[in-house]
Amino acid sequence: MSFVNELKKVCGTNILLEKKDLYVYAHDTSQNPDNIIIPLAVVFPRNTQEVSKILKILYKYNIPCVPRAQGTNHCGGTRLTRDSVVVHFSKMDKIIEIDKKNLIAKVQPNVVIGDLNKELDKLNLFFPPDPSNLAVSTVGGAISLCAGGPRTFKYGNTKDYVINLEVVLSDGTIVETSKDLAKNVTGYNLTSLFVGSEGTLGLICQATLKLIPKPEQRLLTLAYFDSLEDAAKCVNNVINSGFIPSTLDLLDNNTIKTIEKFNPCGLLTDKEAVLLIELDGFKKSVEYELEILKEILIKSNALKIIQAKNEEENEEIWRARRSSYSAVTQLKPNVVTEDIVVPRSEIVECVKKINEISNKYNITVCIMGHAGDGNIHPNFALDLSCEEEKNNFEKLKDELFAYAISVGGTLSGEHGIGLHKKKYLKAALDCASLDIMKKIKKMFDDKNIINPDKMFNYD
Repeated sequence: MSFVNELKKVCGTNILLEKKDLYVYAHDTSQNPDNIIIPLAVVFPRNTQEVSKILKILYKYNIPCVPRAQGTNHCGGTRLTRDSVVVHFSKMDKIIEIDKKNLIAKVQPNVVIGDLNKELDKLNLFFPPDPSNLAVSTVGGAISLCAGGPRTFKYGNTKDYVINLEVVLSDGTIVETSKDLAKNVTGYNLTSLFVGSEGTLGLICQATLKLIPKPEQRLLTLAYFDSLEDAAKCVNNVINSGFIPSTLDLLDNNTIKTIEKFNPCGLLTDKEAVLLIELDGFKKSVEYELEILKEILIKSNALKIIQAKNEEENEEIWRARRSSYSAVTQLKPNVVTEDIVVPRSEIVECVKKINEISNKYNITVCIMGHAGDGNIHPNFALDLSCEEEKNNFEKLKDELFAYAISVGGTLSGEHGIGLHKKKYLKAALDCASLDIMKKIKKMFDDKNIINPDKMFNYD
């Protein structure tokens, strides 16, 4: 019996085998490689037990699998590098339980974070990780990449909110990494090992997430500056003031203009930079912090300070901010969003460096980022069908990542390594650490069939 017939027995009609149906699953949000590999099949399991049965079959036949949900990965993390089966989690999208007493939620991997927070909002609860594409970003993807978003500065990222995972290993073994408890130091912290592993160690089938009470009030302030340098310096002034905003995001003039052109919301296009600063917490505390913030902004040469009047205006501005990537896609046939982290003290120089190397290689860039935690996202608009532009962009990336590492930064804060950054990993990690990671991969996936060739080469 072929592996396809065995998969059909497990999946029934929840399997795709025709080439015309499979082609779309050869792509994700990342730039196209020279060689597109179409899946052997795409399967849609409904629960952990079906995932286990599927992986047992693939393990038996030595067939790789690539876990996938929305396919919004920017680094080729859900692309195929060899003949493989795609395990698609779209049918595992249930919020199993929201436990207000214990402040936890149990969910399947394809639950969309935006939808989860809508349900939590009804109970006055909150899941802080806030990827910019939260309208499509799934819990499984956020865990696999340890996603963060604008709120990371105050609340931390996904790893800080994952309590327990149900994971299926390459041979079909089902593992529970911890217990559904707020504290547990019984044995090794297996949960954290899977968070950020980019789907290379096992397939996440269920997650228990930590929740917190929803803040009583949110206030969003826009602060405009005549120079990126002033805006970046203001970030440090805010941080040094003694309180922590929930978000502290930076947009440059190119980004502001691009958003206004394709998704107008009233941003001031004649200013070089804007900071989006959100305060949250108890109402009296937020009002007190707002007065301090305004003083800091004025002393930091903010030319214009605009205060959102209510939650509706808050959301309108955040919708515009989250549309920045899609807006940049209108400039050129392709857009590549990069993701570096530098020490906060290096933000000013980092912004200068990005503009310098972009000008050097004549590539359009729109700079934005979570300035509060040093996570900068330059969006590069270009035409990858132009060989010269494509080659120039590779040189640009070489210089960008070398710069980030040279100032004590690193390659990624939330997009991961995937295929497109793995050639830089040796420069970002010491040899001993890299060797340990390869040994961990070998232990969990001895045949190298779980999302192979991502992050680094194992063979």
